[in-house]
Amino acid sequence: MALRYDCSTASGRSDGLRDAALAVRRGELVVLPTDTVYGIGADAFNPDAVDRLLGAKGRDRAMPSPVLVASPDVLNDLVAEFPKQGWALVEAFWPGGLTLVARHLPSLNWDLGETHGTVAVRMPSHPVALELLAETGPMAVSSANLTGRPSPQDCDAAQGMLGDSVAVYLDGGPTDAAVASSIVDLTGPVPVLKRAGAISADTLRGVVPDLLER
Repeated sequence: MALRYDCSTASGRSDGLRDAALAVRRGELVVLPTDTVYGIGADAFNPDAVDRLLGAKGRDRAMPSPVLVASPDVLNDLVAEFPKQGWALVEAFWPGGLTLVARHLPSLNWDLGETHGTVAVRMPSHPVALELLAETGPMAVSSANLTGRPSPQDCDAAQGMLGDSVAVYLDGGPTDAAVASSIVDLTGPVPVLKRAGAISADTLRGVVPDLLER
């Protein structure tokens, strides 16, 4: 049976973060609040756990999981050829609702799905998510919904869809936004907005004026 913790109390938050970190290390799944929607997460470097994450959502490998990190510094250990425009976006919008797609280091021992050598990375601003990521390291995290269903803004909605496929639920109350993060692809010669979301194209262009939309 899944464990659920009320992270609005000091004891619930402490116990929940401890058990969630242990679950991630065991290769199990956890649900956590972010600043956009609730996410379902697993150890990014455990291929079996990532497979379980995709299976819990009813999602195939053609839709690989993004990765959440606790600090921009972690990018140095994950991505190759990260452009100056990427760092400018990180400085302006991290932590926050911006996911950046870059080439990952070929030496990394992970399998997030059919990524074609790329990884989508975000640093969320929710304190519970950041505390968990600081304990676990990078996590594969996707929206905590069944594929085709709305992304959940509260723990009840996530648990109603995912049930006991998840070991630990961290209830951080309703999320601030119903919209998912914006996604910018940095793998080409100019940044490309792949998904409009929490941060508008106009706002992003205030930092990278040559941003394209596709």
